[in-house]
Amino acid sequence: MILSTGHEQDSSAPKAVYIHIPFCTNKCFYCDFNSYVLKDQPVMDYLQALEREMEHTVRLKPPGEIKTIFVGGGTPTVLTPKEMEYFLKSVRTYFPDWSDDIEFSMEANPGTTDLEKLSVMKEGGVNRVSFGVQAFQNSLLSGIGRIHNTDDVYRSLENARAAGLTNLSIDLMFGLPNQTVDMLSESISRALDLGLPHYSIYSLKVEENTLFHTMYQKNQLPLPHEDDELQMYLLLMSRMKQAGYVQYEISNFAKPGYESRHNMTYWRNEDYYGLGAGAHGYVAGQRHMNIKGINPYVEAAGKGLPRLDSFPVPAAEAMEDFMMVGLRMAEGVTSERFNRQFGQPLDEVFARPLAKMLDAGLLEQTPVGYRLSERGILFGNDVFGEFIGSVAVNS
Repeated sequence: MILSTGHEQDSSAPKAVYIHIPFCTNKCFYCDFNSYVLKDQPVMDYLQALEREMEHTVRLKPPGEIKTIFVGGGTPTVLTPKEMEYFLKSVRTYFPDWSDDIEFSMEANPGTTDLEKLSVMKEGGVNRVSFGVQAFQNSLLSGIGRIHNTDDVYRSLENARAAGLTNLSIDLMFGLPNQTVDMLSESISRALDLGLPHYSIYSLKVEENTLFHTMYQKNQLPLPHEDDELQMYLLLMSRMKQAGYVQYEISNFAKPGYESRHNMTYWRNEDYYGLGAGAHGYVAGQRHMNIKGINPYVEAAGKGLPRLDSFPVPAAEAMEDFMMVGLRMAEGVTSERFNRQFGQPLDEVFARPLAKMLDAGLLEQTPVGYRLSERGILFGNDVFGEFIGSVAVNS
């Protein structure tokens, strides 16, 4: 078999844009994202550099119709209303052609969203806001380094609705230090009482270069037992289903029609522009990663694309990525999309791992492809690992 290096969107520009705002009020104890405490940072210099990167980017690969924009961080909502207005105007200037039903999401911290700022966001085109709530117990929140409390959550959601924003999501976490199954159950109840269209619920990962990692190495991090963590995941799946939410991805639940379309871009291994310090992008078979530090990024963006690295993704690796991210979704992967993207039959390229995972009962066949079984959802990482280095190549 000759591997095609063809890419589904070579002939057209990405329809999705990710933009990174790396500032936050403080660094959470579990966070390993490219983020920097706001105090004394050159925010306007950064926003102007971001504008320069947008200019360089669209000159290199002019955008067509944009269907999704996602602003992440850091905490994008630490920008002042004036900074936010400037930033959103830049986005509209360089990516002017928005689809009628564009999904324009911004991450927010409940402690940083007053009515004025949310109104500026709405005015600038933002129509979906994802709040990092994490838990509904103030003791847990302070224990993970969050600056907000539960009152801030209710106030922020009230402000968002007052500004006319209705497509709202919150993030919760489980497996936190000192968290019990009952605590998670209470958080889920309080989250569901809000009646939002979307919830993301993630398990804590202890990442290197975080305070939690240091504590973990010193045996000072009181994490729940893995049996309790499994109970937490089973509980949240069952509670969300009962409440009428569809688990459309391993960690994401939505009312029908409110799935995060931007994140679906990643899970379907499709192209997207990636802008900002430390941001990643994927355009025409090339992945890139930007310079991480604020001042080095600002300096580099003044001269050209602020790239730390840029490289073509080999076809075999792109195929593995397709499987690993695609199987995160409830719909799974489709043979037709795989064939369209790579010009190869999915069943042949991954014959061995597919047979092994079907046999183990961790995957199941659908009329159009493959998806994780109910049991497979609990062992997703084991399933994904089977596809690494397993592309069948015949010369």
